Amino acid sequence: MVSRSHTMTSPVVVMPDSYFNADMEKLTQLVANMFTRVVAHNDRLPLGSQKPTRFHSRAPPNISVSEYMQRVAKYASLEPACLLIMLIYVDRICERNPTFTISSLTVHRFIITAAVIACKTLCDAYCTNAHYAKVGGVSMHELNSLEVEILRMMGWHLIATQEQLEQYYFTLVRQDAHMVLQSDIAASAQKSKAG
Repeated sequence: MVSRSHTMTSPVVVMPDSYFNADMEKLTQLVANMFTRVVAHNDRLPLGSQKPTRFHSRAPPNISVSEYMQRVAKYASLEPACLLIMLIYVDRICERNPTFTISSLTVHRFIITAAVIACKTLCDAYCTNAHYAKVGGVSMHELNSLEVEILRMMGWHLIATQEQLEQYYFTLVRQDAHMVLQSDIAASAQKSKAG
């Protein structure tokens, strides 16, 4: 059901029910928005239980999460499923490693590394680590180390079902104040006719 109220000043973007058909720029922005919300939340937490990891930088990079996601999606030629599975990877890692957090110090390295693993897992053709390292602004040696670290942290659990990917997509769209799923509009219209 469409439970959000939209004003005339904020146009609503209707998103298809299948993430395969979603506009890549909009889908990339949805994923970037989720990472941004997670970072904003985690940056407010006390640092007490957080141990430095390979993903920690000394200071936050001078590029926003949104700009970085757009860069990675464009130059690494990410497919829709790759974008969505990156969020599943976050959940899997945090479940297995409760002290790991996505913060302004870890998010950029996490994004490029998760993108590499997603492409290698889901795509028939993918780029070299040298290319991904250049896109992500890290050395190839560092990217290789980060890749091994994520694989270890996830216990090599790399695949997601179609249903999981769809559920993450539906959740992303429904949490965005400016987007709505096509099926939610139809369900809302049916309810209006019945009521």
